[in-house]
Amino acid sequence: MIAVEDLTVAYEDVVAVEGIDLSVDAGRFVTVIGPSGCGKTTLLRAVGGLETPTRGRVRVDGDPPERAQQRANVGFVFQRHTLLPWKTALENVTFLRRLAGKPPDPDGARDLLERAGLAGFADARPAALSGGMRQRVAIARALHLGADVLLMDEPFGELDELTRETMGLEVRRVWRGERKTVLFVTHSVPEAVLLGDRCVVVRGSPGRIVDSIDVDLPRPRDRDVLESDPFQERVAAVRAALSGGAT
Repeated sequence: MIAVEDLTVAYEDVVAVEGIDLSVDAGRFVTVIGPSGCGKTTLLRAVGGLETPTRGRVRVDGDPPERAQQRANVGFVFQRHTLLPWKTALENVTFLRRLAGKPPDPDGARDLLERAGLAGFADARPAALSGGMRQRVAIARALHLGADVLLMDEPFGELDELTRETMGLEVRRVWRGERKTVLFVTHSVPEAVLLGDRCVVVRGSPGRIVDSIDVDLPRPRDRDVLESDPFQERVAAVRAALSGGAT
């Protein structure tokens, strides 16, 4: 479970987010969407213990974020892949799990690479991979860590549209099987609706939560849901919140 209470993060004279209250129950998939500069990434980094609140409190499964990190209970996927250039794709996927002292699972790592469309690239180093392929390795690495909480900051931004949908559905598939708690930042309204059980809309400077929209679409979800009327209705509701039509 993620609990954010009255969170404010300020940098000198700039307030990034202010008065954020957010609760994500264990095993839920919540997406966060908002325009550039509204503090979405700052919120995510505060949940992960990478930013220190100026005011307020953050807890991950009852612990401060730093403690949750020490227990390897938080997995990150950043906008940039942050792979180790001297390690192969397979070694990058297994690295965090080994660092956390968890039992090695090379077969599971290879399976994740295969599902990410990288079956033939397990022994390739990042320099030999495209930007989108590197990001898919980073996503596989976070999933392979086995953390209960996944924090994902626009992880599909460098992927083409088809691969983006495939990886999004794969993340949801893993989530459905293992019921991880996911907080997922995106700029894409359709992606936010497709992936989330709830879509949190952040707006303003400093950023504040202006709406929280339940996404009660059927599960499991596939590409067919994109053409459905309920999906389009929820997309319209999120767009309205982003434009100020809902508060």
